[in-house]
Amino acid sequence: MSTMMFVNLPVTDVARSRAFYTSLGFRFDAMFCDQGTLCMEVNESTKVMLLCRRRFAGYAAGPVAEPDRAREVLLAISADSRAEVDRQVDAAIVAGGTELRPTEDLGFMYTRTFCDPDGHGWEVLFMDPASIPQTAVD
Repeated sequence: MSTMMFVNLPVTDVARSRAFYTSLGFRFDAMFCDQGTLCMEVNESTKVMLLCRRRFAGYAAGPVAEPDRAREVLLAISADSRAEVDRQVDAAIVAGGTELRPTEDLGFMYTRTFCDPDGHGWEVLFMDPASIPQTAVD
């Protein structure tokens, strides 16, 4: 069994978060969802737990950061193509997200970023390993 990763994020409105991430194409594991928690599936080994702020504070054992004031983490997920990067980020903006920074195109890597309605930063990227520039090594 491979190691699983659970990313926990505080949200102010669980229903709004479900609608936002559903519009981006994510699914939720109903077994681990309730009125204060959503379990969003990124893939078999990675889940994002969207927790109401009070519940998150209990797990974090301390104050909850305000993501719209400072960035603690930037969550990066890969896409299968540049078009998929654009589709996901455009869908996020239509659903109420905001652009975090301008598009970055390095040739071998194409990246766009957005913030969800709670201010959490997300980066969606496509990387073509065959296009990575080869540099001379002494």
